[in-house]
Amino acid sequence: MAETVLTNTGQSHTRAKGWRGITADWSSDQRAFKNVSWGKAMMWIFLLSDTFIFGCFLLSYMTARMSTTVPWPNPSEVFALEIAGHHMPLILIAIMTFVLISSSGTMAMAVNCGYRRDRRKTAILMLVTAAFGATFVGMQAFEWTKLIMEGVRPWENPWGAAQFGSCFFMITGFHGTHVTIGVIFLIIIARKVWRGDFDTERRGFFTSRKGHYEIVEITGLYWHFVDLVWVFIFAFFYLW
Repeated sequence: MAETVLTNTGQSHTRAKGWRGITADWSSDQRAFKNVSWGKAMMWIFLLSDTFIFGCFLLSYMTARMSTTVPWPNPSEVFALEIAGHHMPLILIAIMTFVLISSSGTMAMAVNCGYRRDRRKTAILMLVTAAFGATFVGMQAFEWTKLIMEGVRPWENPWGAAQFGSCFFMITGFHGTHVTIGVIFLIIIARKVWRGDFDTERRGFFTSRKGHYEIVEITGLYWHFVDLVWVFIFAFFYLW
């Protein structure tokens, strides 16, 4: 048995009843991916695999923190700065988070300008995003330097549980590496956009079809993912 149903576009197609119909419904999303470019599909697959990696790291962090018998360091003390004689907890982390979240806004605007083929604005906004990312990495390097000078190591920690150092350096370092790679790619793609490679279809790496700025959107997917991961790291390390 079968029944006729209307799609969102007004077209009709025959849908089987029973289990065959349910199976067809569950597999119908394959139609949405038939027109997706290879580059965008591969980026989604990469981000999915990266999600599992970051998820394993954060689960390991939670396991180490909840299983240790030694008190875990207080983030408000470990990540505090002395500014003009005032003790300011988490001030650097708040600025880092603001900078990275702001970069998502400029990246979203760059993608929007890419859709409209506004070459100049797209390149400028991507460079602004790269500057935000570089600023974040610079502040993270300062944070690492401060903790190392205060005696934090992957195998020891003057404020409590020794696992803190290894968890912190591994997870924030892995994320910082992602941000650094993103900054490099943003600069490369911004340069190609500025030169008009996507308008003239100039041969080279990452050049899509003539008139298409899809690589800007793909880069944006990666950058938004990096920003989203930082939200979880911020919550787990600095607020918990």
